[in-house]
Amino acid sequence: MQFFASCPLGVADLTAAELRDCGATQCREFKLGVQFEGSLETAYRACLWSRTASRILMPLGTFEAPTPEALYAGVKAIDWSQHIKPTGTLAVDLGGATSGITHTHFGALKTKDAIVDFMRERTGERPSVELEQPDIRIDVRLDRDRATLSLDLSGDSLHRRAYRARGVAAPLKENLAAAILLRCGWPAIAKAGGELVDPMCGSGTLPIEAALMALDIAPGSMRSYFGFIGWLGHDRELWQRLLEEARERRDATLDQRVVLRGYDQDPGAIRAAIENIERARLRSFIHVERRDLDQLVRESGSTGLVVVNPPYGERIGDQERLQSLYELLGEKLRENFEGWKGAVFTGNPPLAKSLGINAKRSHTLFNGRIECRLLRFDIQPAEYRGAARPPRTAEQEEEIRNQPGAQMFANRLRKNLKAASDWAQREGVYCYRAYDADMPEYAFAIDLYGDGAGHQWACVQEYEAPKTIEPERVKARRREALAVIPGVLALPTERIHLRRRRQQKGVAQYEKVGDEREFEEVREGAYRFFVNFHDYLDTGLFLDHRLTRQRIGEMARGKKFLNLFAYTGTATVHAVGGGASSSTTVDMSRTYLEWAKRNLALNDLAQTQHEFVQEDCMAWLREQQGMSRRFDLMFIDPPTHSRSKRMEDDFDVQRDHVTLLMLAAGLLAPGGVIVFSNNFTRFRLDLSALAAFTVENITAATLPWDFKRSPKIHQCYLLTLTDPAKIVVPPQFSANSFESPRSQPHFGSYERTRDRS
Repeated sequence: MQFFASCPLGVADLTAAELRDCGATQCREFKLGVQFEGSLETAYRACLWSRTASRILMPLGTFEAPTPEALYAGVKAIDWSQHIKPTGTLAVDLGGATSGITHTHFGALKTKDAIVDFMRERTGERPSVELEQPDIRIDVRLDRDRATLSLDLSGDSLHRRAYRARGVAAPLKENLAAAILLRCGWPAIAKAGGELVDPMCGSGTLPIEAALMALDIAPGSMRSYFGFIGWLGHDRELWQRLLEEARERRDATLDQRVVLRGYDQDPGAIRAAIENIERARLRSFIHVERRDLDQLVRESGSTGLVVVNPPYGERIGDQERLQSLYELLGEKLRENFEGWKGAVFTGNPPLAKSLGINAKRSHTLFNGRIECRLLRFDIQPAEYRGAARPPRTAEQEEEIRNQPGAQMFANRLRKNLKAASDWAQREGVYCYRAYDADMPEYAFAIDLYGDGAGHQWACVQEYEAPKTIEPERVKARRREALAVIPGVLALPTERIHLRRRRQQKGVAQYEKVGDEREFEEVREGAYRFFVNFHDYLDTGLFLDHRLTRQRIGEMARGKKFLNLFAYTGTATVHAVGGGASSSTTVDMSRTYLEWAKRNLALNDLAQTQHEFVQEDCMAWLREQQGMSRRFDLMFIDPPTHSRSKRMEDDFDVQRDHVTLLMLAAGLLAPGGVIVFSNNFTRFRLDLSALAAFTVENITAATLPWDFKRSPKIHQCYLLTLTDPAKIVVPPQFSANSFESPRSQPHFGSYERTRDRS
């Protein structure tokens, strides 16, 4: 069954993760929701357990509706006797844009009339309208004269948890509060024994939502009404089982220790918070009291999260007074909460500068119609701005930008950007490299990522300077570059992401560098991909393989496709989009396989004939030898060197590529083709050991225009199986039997990087 979960703007990735935990598959994220597949149990679980979703919709039909009459006919064509009793109650919500039906109330009336007329003609009786808690609530979305009609399984917005008795001015919606806490990593902090403090808690929404997370309490478990309760298709036995499971999970945490504190200067807000906490049955876990901000201290706990939604022009006076408030908040955080995490959710981001702490991350969220920023901090002296580390003034920033070196770098970047953007526009390229250490003293790679709808991000990668260059000189060049990059690219700083690449030695590994789990959607040709600018050294999309992926798509029609060392599955998307009859995507990392599945679903390409295998690629190839399955086309793009706890042996592409290719040849159909690539700059293909293939070096043909300065960024070959009799798989030896010919970086869980070594 197919469903749609609506959610607030900016949290679709969080909602998708929750849905997958509920058993959902084929999740496809949109700006205001997530389309997913699953059973009725999956949808019930989403209603019960999703903390960020607004509604769970089950589509009943999609049809053309350019006029009210067409809408009426489409609605009436549905068999409503399967969904509502003849004397039942209903409500209709209708919305959308770019439709010939411009009066939403009239459209809702036509929908209601169609349902009523259907039931009256079928049974002689008619349902009635009930706006508060109808038996069924119908949702109609209009888009370009096409209507999607759904049953609203939630019945009422899921942010209404049923614990709020009353609020204070401008309350924070519960699902937005949950999104804030998830963005801040609160579940992990709580699991590690950390505490939570909200110094401006209002009616207690943030502490209550934090408690529900920490205690594994289903946010929907306090509600008595859902949109499926009066639906004729409702499975009461299933729902009761899920409620009992939720009760058991809650009871299992009753003895758990979790410390949550909320303060507010308004006695009325504290009274409302106490009432809400008691209705949520959390009084023994959350302490709230009236306390002015200047009395804020850390009562206990060496680690935790201070999260606050301070006023930003609505609840308290003028800007000057608000600035003093933010300054006091920053002072109390620095004095009392060193070593903690901090988070400020504000609709007035400039005021956050008064906190005196550098924000490490910024997320855009919306509180109603107000665009807000969630600013996250490490409360550490190194991040404080003050007498010891004063922020640069506008005049100082301008002075840095006017340095001769900064001007030269800006001019070169501006020239590169003009040429690259002109080329990208002509070629229809949205993600490309704009600068690649063109001036060696400014050793940066600058990649631009676009979504094709006007949104753009920059990934700035700084290469480690040789040890012969003085550190102060490196810092000065970095300051100059970072001072001019935002202006030249015309991007706000929150859309510019900095990474530093260092040469790794011995068993050092490139691993995760963060845990934000925040993805952006970008475009490559006809396809869209999720990229992550925060958690990994690479973003999830290797730009130098753009032409390689395009070639795979052109070769894939009617072919059985295998993607080994698949990373985020971008090549699989191109192959399936190009018409591959089936695909198998193999990688040892569960994280990357899930990412690959999301990429396939994002492009409406996820189907049962496309499988994903979490396995060590070399071990999987050996397991498949002698079996009947064969592939017509393979893409093999291994890391230079890999070692993981899940692997029996390490992998070295120079040493092991013949074994790898011979094992792959054992799964090739006659005339099958392998596209083999790697990024080891000193790689040499052992042609003498690959007599079973006709080999063509296509490195130059797969090097994009924007990587012309890095001709060794990858090597790429076409290997066509022409003589299966010459397939010889070398015996398996332990990696300890070999001495690696050169020291190469190691990559845990096939973590991949593009190394300039």
